[in-house]
Amino acid sequence: MPGKPFKYCAGCSNFGAMDLLNAIDVFLEIAERGNLTRAADALSQSLPSVVRTLAALENHLGVRLFNRTTRRVIITEEGLAYRDHATAIRMAIAESEQAMSRAQAEPTGSLTLTASVNFGELHVAPLVASYLQLHSRVNMQLLLLDRVVNLVEEGIDLAVRIAPLTDSSLVARHVADVRQVVAASPALLAAQGEPDTPKDLASRCCILFGGFGDASVWDFMANGRPLRVKVEGRIACNTIGASLAACIAGQGFGRFLHYQVQDAFKRGELVPVLHDYEPATRPLSLVYPRNRHGLPRLSTMVDHLHSGLRERLA
Repeated sequence: MPGKPFKYCAGCSNFGAMDLLNAIDVFLEIAERGNLTRAADALSQSLPSVVRTLAALENHLGVRLFNRTTRRVIITEEGLAYRDHATAIRMAIAESEQAMSRAQAEPTGSLTLTASVNFGELHVAPLVASYLQLHSRVNMQLLLLDRVVNLVEEGIDLAVRIAPLTDSSLVARHVADVRQVVAASPALLAAQGEPDTPKDLASRCCILFGGFGDASVWDFMANGRPLRVKVEGRIACNTIGASLAACIAGQGFGRFLHYQVQDAFKRGELVPVLHDYEPATRPLSLVYPRNRHGLPRLSTMVDHLHSGLRERLA
């Protein structure tokens, strides 16, 4: 039950800022331990000093914070109210000190960052450039690869991944969820018609790209249940750029992440199909080894990418 509001008596004492903070610490320690002697031991102060500080604080506030007995102290309703405020003050000061410490720790050194080729070129590379403008003492190596790399074995500090995290030795900070879509060119749809269900793709020509797993097995959702369809095609690609070009040229139906084809949709070069059967979204995360946590260059890069990617993908 919350206590009654306490009142300040600004003219009752001449507390300086540091004296008041010390008094708050003494008060909180007494409130936690319920005993003046134990509070004094915890604070490495003498019992008379703790008693004087508490008396000065009560005089400063104009309220009684504790009722004393020979064995213990019992916090009053005013003390309960002040405890909430004092705790909030101490937390705010701690957060401010941490923020200043981080600001003083100017990032330095080298970072190695990896991302898929298409996403890296579209979204990661511009954010790397803006980060380097902010932090002149950091060097960056950007590796754009259409494969999942082992961060620890390959000495990589940070990865931008669009996939579930399967390695418990890594830390993942979620950024957004990315849709998966199937698309085709208007010319192909005019010639073959739009598929009604995913199973129709089994008899159509598809573009095979293995960036999402098995290139010949495509995942969908039908009535809330997963559905897998075996597909075939005349062309197999190892990059999204090549798959996109083949799809725009009418060489088959293509499977993409939405960001990869949104410009082609806007230009009318591709049309999304099978909207009602889209598979589950894929998480976009910033992933790094646990032993890298706390490095200023890594933490500031993660913050920069997180805010930048959320804004770009919004």
